[in-house]
Amino acid sequence: MNDNLSERLRFLKRVVEREIHHLRYSSGSVFVSPFTEKRAAMLGEDEALAEKLEAYTSRFCRLQDTTGDKLLPLWLRALGERTGAVADNLDRAEKLGVLDSADKWLEIRQTRNQMIHEYIESPQVLADAINTAHGYEETLVAFALAMLTDAEQRNLLE
Repeated sequence: MNDNLSERLRFLKRVVEREIHHLRYSSGSVFVSPFTEKRAAMLGEDEALAEKLEAYTSRFCRLQDTTGDKLLPLWLRALGERTGAVADNLDRAEKLGVLDSADKWLEIRQTRNQMIHEYIESPQVLADAINTAHGYEETLVAFALAMLTDAEQRNLLE
């Protein structure tokens, strides 16, 4: 493995660890109580809650993007694996044991896309999307940390 690849992995390790920290902080702020349809309906009047929710969705999406679009292909290349389409990379990660389910990851991606690309006017739909993302949060974190742990165990971060 060349030094540039190792340096890039070290950089992404720092980024991912920081993104996980920020996501968990925002999660604690948003989910201090259940995120219900009633709370979603209050976003127009409750600027502080709206800001916390915006931070949470942004941080969730950022970690999902960094993990799937940057860390995964780089980690695979560091292992000497061939990289390809996202679905192929996810299947390979599942086979290598760092991802429980490639299909679940695609569901997480769909949730991420819904949160950032669709203007959700229904408080119930918004609450459902946010709660779905919250349910996927630990899967997202576990996948990122599994790749980083594997890279450390293989001495790829040196």
